[in-house]
Amino acid sequence: MHDNRRIVEERIARALRERIQPARYAAAVPLRVEAWPVPGEPVPVADALAAGYTPFTVGDAWGPPWSTTWFRVHGTVPPAWAGRRVEAVFDLGFGPGWPGNQAEALVYDHSGHPLKGVAPRNQYVPVPSEGEVQLLVEAAANPDILANGFLPTPLGDLATAGDAPLYRLLRADLAVLDEEVWHLTLDIEVLGELMLELSTGEPRRHEILRALERAIDVLDLRDVAGTAVRARKELSDALSRPAHRSAHILSATGHSHIDSAWLWPLRETIRKSSRTFASVTALAAEYPEFVFAASQAQQYAWVKEHQPEVYARIAAAVESGQWVPVGGMWVESDANLPGGEALARQLVHGKRFFLDEFGVECEEVWLPDSFGYTAAFPQIARLAGMRWFLTQKLSWNQTNQLPHHTFWWEGIDGTRVFTHFPPIDTYVAEFSGKELAHAVANYAEKGRGTRSLVPFGYGDGGGGPTREMMERARRLRDLEGSPKVVVERPSDFFRAAEAEYPDAPVWSGELYLELHRATYTTQAHMKAGNRRCEHLLREAELWAATATVHTGRPYPYDDLDRLWKIVLLHQFHDILPGSSIAWVHHEAERTYARVIAELESIVDGSIAALGATATVFNAAPHARAEVVGDAFVAVPALGAAPLTPAEPPAPVTVTPRGLDNGLVRVEIDDDGLFTSVRDLATGREALAPGTRGNLLQLHADLPNKWDAWDIDEHYRRQRVDLTAADAITVVSAGPLVGEIRVERSFGSSRVSQTIQVRAGSRRVDVLTEVDWHETEKILKAAFPLDVHADRVASEIQFGHVYRPTHTNTGWEAARFEVWAHRWVHAGEPGYGVALVTDSTYGHDASRNTREGGGTTTTVRLSLVRAPRSPTRTRTRGTTASRTPSCRARRWPTRWPRATR
Repeated sequence: MHDNRRIVEERIARALRERIQPARYAAAVPLRVEAWPVPGEPVPVADALAAGYTPFTVGDAWGPPWSTTWFRVHGTVPPAWAGRRVEAVFDLGFGPGWPGNQAEALVYDHSGHPLKGVAPRNQYVPVPSEGEVQLLVEAAANPDILANGFLPTPLGDLATAGDAPLYRLLRADLAVLDEEVWHLTLDIEVLGELMLELSTGEPRRHEILRALERAIDVLDLRDVAGTAVRARKELSDALSRPAHRSAHILSATGHSHIDSAWLWPLRETIRKSSRTFASVTALAAEYPEFVFAASQAQQYAWVKEHQPEVYARIAAAVESGQWVPVGGMWVESDANLPGGEALARQLVHGKRFFLDEFGVECEEVWLPDSFGYTAAFPQIARLAGMRWFLTQKLSWNQTNQLPHHTFWWEGIDGTRVFTHFPPIDTYVAEFSGKELAHAVANYAEKGRGTRSLVPFGYGDGGGGPTREMMERARRLRDLEGSPKVVVERPSDFFRAAEAEYPDAPVWSGELYLELHRATYTTQAHMKAGNRRCEHLLREAELWAATATVHTGRPYPYDDLDRLWKIVLLHQFHDILPGSSIAWVHHEAERTYARVIAELESIVDGSIAALGATATVFNAAPHARAEVVGDAFVAVPALGAAPLTPAEPPAPVTVTPRGLDNGLVRVEIDDDGLFTSVRDLATGREALAPGTRGNLLQLHADLPNKWDAWDIDEHYRRQRVDLTAADAITVVSAGPLVGEIRVERSFGSSRVSQTIQVRAGSRRVDVLTEVDWHETEKILKAAFPLDVHADRVASEIQFGHVYRPTHTNTGWEAARFEVWAHRWVHAGEPGYGVALVTDSTYGHDASRNTREGGGTTTTVRLSLVRAPRSPTRTRTRGTTASRTPSCRARRWPTRWPRATR
């Protein structure tokens, strides 16, 4: 037989593209359109109902960036359409980009009741098949921030986005959906995509090809509607062939990953959630087998507040089992940078919300898109009552592929949680043939496990599953050559996967993402604001509880609950990591300032209620003896002491190039760099021979893509050491505090560093303030240490992890930038040096050969960087680092609080 396979495939593809798909709507009549551009921020539907509208013509431009236009549409269903499937169809000017990152809308009936969302690949709204139709369309002109890739754009900030319209209304019709043509389209798509994924040596591929050929043969391309039934009959046998008994099982769960802020501000996420959830509940009413899983309690709370009717539909779907709250977290937070208490609160607040609202006890952590996962998470998850963990992001690894898809993840204390990493490598699946074939071929547990999870539905910017996806799932439920697609709850998948594979392999330690390493540093203000809020929340709770117990002062539960939720929201994995547009970060800075002020007021009020004057309060879990103001004071752990000066062990002596308090001596040169940091108790020199410490190093920083997210290894090949000092000044000459300030300038920026030694402390503080005006640069502070360490310890939530300083394997080499919380410790037997940071997370650690044998260890802190995408705004970055010259100690970032 002659091989005409490619000719037939091309014929099928063109017929589908040019004749069959365009024939899905049998008839259409235009709707009459009126418009009301909202002056300013979005308004509720009540305002839109009362607004004045003007005539609007299809084809006209609408929507300056970030604006809202309400369209009021009217029409009459032709009598001949009675009993048929009639829909209002809208094209707001949709582009080819992914749904959720361009124009979208929520459609209401004439009384203001929400019906369904409209998005690029979900453009219809069902309407009655007879009579008058009147709808309100709340259209959001959200710009496509990444339309031109990772280039600077003014669209990420309302102040710079301009007022030129972004879109044209291209369609507003009443139309009849020809269901036979629509189903024929889906039949051909499902079989055709499956065929292309099968080997040309498999008979099944050729059977499908000939079935599709016969369908096109009997289809009159000039009368697709009249011959669609005959064409479908030619495909019925190919679609009815059952899957092999050994076929992989794909547990499919509807999903719409909605970033709580990213290429849009928080206020837009509120509307994205409403649009998506309205569409999903409408789809659930149409497909009884449909199951949808949604995480992030914050988004539910927004919908409850802003769209109570949609929320009532969600509650009904939860009750029926079609809607499944998952994740048990307030938001899908970053999983590296939040403190341990904050991660615990993410779960406490999230699980409490789902229990209170729906009576649902979430059992699975659901973090498909966060940028790596702390080794403390298994313990935190299990203590919160979670049995399972899901992530997808590790498929983005640049260098190494994780060897498992289903495994036990072991944390730092030995706790394990059953974990799944879907081999389909996406959380926005559409059931394409390519996706399903990849899931099967990629699955690492073959011969042990038989199933994997598929979250399907448009996401990132919302949208969710569509009816086309559900129709595909129906056809793929039991189809020869394809894995079996079973729409079910995530918990059903996890129970079955755990039951068939209880002895799954173990992955111990952090799930490090070999990508997006710059999120430990980008937008330094986000990190500083979060760290300050986390510490103040602890202090506020501590002293408020103390005041309540001792004085009966009312505990500010509601205020603290509200403030915790604000901080948890801003730990979302595109806010705290710094990967959102400028609007998001400017708003977050203002929010952090308000939260900090309110928390400080709670602390001050609680301390005042205790009636203590001339008292020092210590929130640390250990006793402290150190300088407070102009006194040296000893304070017990978690307690208070009179502000009574004590004698320090020794005064601080200051010279123009040195500080000495009897415990540590630091010497600097004429460039303001450390030439010696000596531990006087042991006589050890902390700095490596022939090196200088606190060396600021400026690197070029242009990653291959993902500017705000990534730092690529090649950045290390271009470096400028900032050695020249503009000025060196003695600021404080003791006896309690000695300070020397070093000022430098480079490019368009300036940096001021105050080197500080306090009486009685074995710590050298370097208070760094950077007036930052660079582009595509990263600034690091290097400390070459005379310590022989094959690994360094980095603080994480509730503990620490060890990371090698060598690069024996690709796994180690890929960790050229890592994160830690408050300290990084390089140690050898009997001695160690720690860098303790106020709000700096990113760092690297490496080894150098020591003259005469052995090695030294260099730790560099990443202070600030300057990407241009998705935000190009140049911001003034302030960072602070504290660098003790001896053993690692956990110091809170604030001095003891004193009252007078």
